Amino acid sequence: MPVLRPAPSRAAGVGRRRLLGALVGLPVLAGGLPGCTDAPTARVDDGPIELSVFWWGGTKRAQATERALRRYSQRDPRVSFRITWQGLTGYYDRLATQATGGNVPDLFQIDDSMLTEYARRRIVLDLSRHVEDRRLDLTGVPAGLARYGQVEGRTVAVAAGQSLPVLVHNQDLLRRLRVPAPTSGMSWSDHIAWAARVTRAAGGRVAGTVDPSGDYRAFWLWLRGRRGELYRDRQLGFGSGELLDWFELWQRARAERATPGAALADQSDGGDLSRQAVVTGHTAVSFAWSHQLPELQRHTGDRLVVTGVPGPVAAQWPRASMFWAGFHGTRHPDTVADVIDFLINDPEVGRILGQERGLNPNLSVRAAVRAGLTDRELRQVAALDETVSSLLGPAPEPPAEGHLAVRTLLAAAAESIRSGRSGARAATSTFMARANAALAG
Repeated sequence: MPVLRPAPSRAAGVGRRRLLGALVGLPVLAGGLPGCTDAPTARVDDGPIELSVFWWGGTKRAQATERALRRYSQRDPRVSFRITWQGLTGYYDRLATQATGGNVPDLFQIDDSMLTEYARRRIVLDLSRHVEDRRLDLTGVPAGLARYGQVEGRTVAVAAGQSLPVLVHNQDLLRRLRVPAPTSGMSWSDHIAWAARVTRAAGGRVAGTVDPSGDYRAFWLWLRGRRGELYRDRQLGFGSGELLDWFELWQRARAERATPGAALADQSDGGDLSRQAVVTGHTAVSFAWSHQLPELQRHTGDRLVVTGVPGPVAAQWPRASMFWAGFHGTRHPDTVADVIDFLINDPEVGRILGQERGLNPNLSVRAAVRAGLTDRELRQVAALDETVSSLLGPAPEPPAEGHLAVRTLLAAAAESIRSGRSGARAATSTFMARANAALAG
């Protein structure tokens, strides 16, 4: 199976918006109008089948996924795969280009930011009947993780891996500063106080923690720790008072010099792991996903260690790092479902894929993979999962349609406060008005 090497492209957010327009406006392909009809495309599951598959990731993920798909073809020689992969930056832009050219992938990777929108626009394949007849067997997947792939009660995607929100701290730096490591589950206020202590110990050369005030994932966890939610149905799940409390919490952190300056905070918001403050040496801690630890470690010579995020563990839930989804207009829906089942449930495939996309979604496969782990970083992640898995809270619905606009608005509001262009109250008021309009549209 040939591999298309990663190529530079434009920002992912622009690509997401472009994809929606491209898919909904496509001409008739494969016997149907994708995204605009409930009627399934005519199935062609007899004879030779070629499935197109698209995902984001690096070379290691590509090599492992290719090996897994080759194993499927060995099991069912009728099926071959045409694969494409690239980095996350520009991924959705590339998907839009494929859609415009009439070459929509049968099977592709997606994240929770767009899942609800794709489901409501009938872009992704409804997998519910395959789950019901066990062609796609989710009985080995934690109930909360399976639920997180459902929109309006329909299974529209399946977790390719599970990840935990974590603090990644520089163990060597903290030892040099003689400051104890942060502990899992400390309150948010205690975390900020700890970070201020780090800054003082470093003489201001290093800040204790990043500023996640514009990160919807940190905000969501903080809300759930207060029995709130980011969304309820198709509306915001919080009010202006809660958002103002969040912004003022991080204003106090900045006043105590627990966080770095605005420019570094904006840099960390970009998502590029090589520029995260914990690996560039600007902070002792960064917020991250557990499956990102090996990649973060590659960017620094200091030892990195993960702990749980601030707040109660029950504020977290079994969260998909990313999903596998099928295209609504595929001519091979049964085969697509069978391939997803194979990728999450086959023990040998689990060993091939390892934890590149996060913890294996199937618990028995996860346990088998964990037993054979030798990588120091992956063993850390597996140990943390064992500690917290039984304590996680119930899964919410995936983010509401319009979420991409909301997360962009939150980041912009936080940046305006950090830069001094807006006060916290003004930024909160502006955000609430614009976010409610985005969700209503």
